[in-house]
Amino acid sequence: MIKHRGFPGRLPGTDFQFVIRRANPKGATPLTERERFRDRRPADRRADAGFLRALWEHFGDQPFERGNLDAGRLAWLFGREVKAFDESFDPESYDALLVIDLAVARSSFPEAFSDRGGE
Repeated sequence: MIKHRGFPGRLPGTDFQFVIRRANPKGATPLTERERFRDRRPADRRADAGFLRALWEHFGDQPFERGNLDAGRLAWLFGREVKAFDESFDPESYDALLVIDLAVARSSFPEAFSDRGGE
């Protein structure tokens, strides 16, 4: 499992985790698409935007390995803002390649792409 050096471990000032410390010996948690309801808490929405901003700042529009990125946090964006890079995508692999769908991401979380992250 690749560890993305320099990637933030969590949303600053919160317990919203962005990365895991070590690989699960039983295998990677499968990536699934979680439905986001309109009544989600503002803190959850900020965590999604912060995670997307970190992905954008770290990887840009280039494909990236899942590696030590938290499956739970990825699941809130997976299938919409973050998509499988190719047909051979394995949702249970730490080596799976992902890519940001920039059009969808900018539409869903414009604050993640502003100069100061919505501040």
